[in-house]
Amino acid sequence: MKRLLAALLLLPCLALAQAYPSRPVRIIVPYPPGGATDVMARIIAQKLNESWPQSAVVENKPGASGTVGSEIVVKSAADGYTLLLQGTQHAINLSLYKQLPYDTLRDFVPVAYVASAPFLLVVHPSVTANSVAELIAYIKAKPGGLNYGSSGVGGGAHLAGEIFKTSAGVQLTHIPYKGAAPAMADLLGGQVPMVFDPIPTAITQVRSGRIKALAITSAKRSALMPELPTVAESGLPGFDVSAWFGLYAPVATPKDIVAKLNADVNRVLQLPEVKEKFAGLGAESMPMGTDQFALHLRAEIAKFAKAIRDSGATAE
Repeated sequence: MKRLLAALLLLPCLALAQAYPSRPVRIIVPYPPGGATDVMARIIAQKLNESWPQSAVVENKPGASGTVGSEIVVKSAADGYTLLLQGTQHAINLSLYKQLPYDTLRDFVPVAYVASAPFLLVVHPSVTANSVAELIAYIKAKPGGLNYGSSGVGGGAHLAGEIFKTSAGVQLTHIPYKGAAPAMADLLGGQVPMVFDPIPTAITQVRSGRIKALAITSAKRSALMPELPTVAESGLPGFDVSAWFGLYAPVATPKDIVAKLNADVNRVLQLPEVKEKFAGLGAESMPMGTDQFALHLRAEIAKFAKAIRDSGATAE
């Protein structure tokens, strides 16, 4: 009798999941068109559209390091029809902003982990170090340490530098730029000696010999540059800082719809053509269950919160 009752109670939920989506699904990207987050969202939406009875539509809502678009999703109905595809900044903003208009953990449910994209630790050829160990010695030998550039205050590349600084026990001074391109331009020109930069924007310059790549910031080596060691295996065990991307929904979204979204997105992420397109962005698709993704999000929030405290970074 109890099993029958449980089954009857489950029927409405199953019907809801089977009917989903019954109208277009909005995927909010909280950045302008053309960036990695936007491109990934459009790749996923295109593949979902091939199997769904309704369309997945990407909408760009940029502003305030992703908080504008994220707030739109939080204030939307928790019915699975408005989703957020956000990058690492989602785990950073909770500590970076003193007055965030939502709580990253309380107001969102993690739906699907999309991909990871590590940074390269690159230096100007004038830096005589050719390994992480040599770089640490090089920095320690310099009065006042070394400057490093990044795409801006509070971004993943900035905090990668702060975590490196703490882990290595060296003196680094952050030079923020308005984007990765001007940071790379100054690295090439020798105005800044060291940068943490995403693989796609750095790999061409590395292979041309204009800059040197000393290590990759992820826990494991990248298939794009398998010859390059990780920071962790180069003398700083446990170092693991990457840009990563995930799909979220408002927290009260029905669990069966979250489960369907997770399954559908994970299926898309395992398609060879999707893996190939992501590799072109310097990213690796990484399907996860919702519980595993939730644990990852909490760990990343804690890691970046410490880096922000240590650096004193603030968005205001």
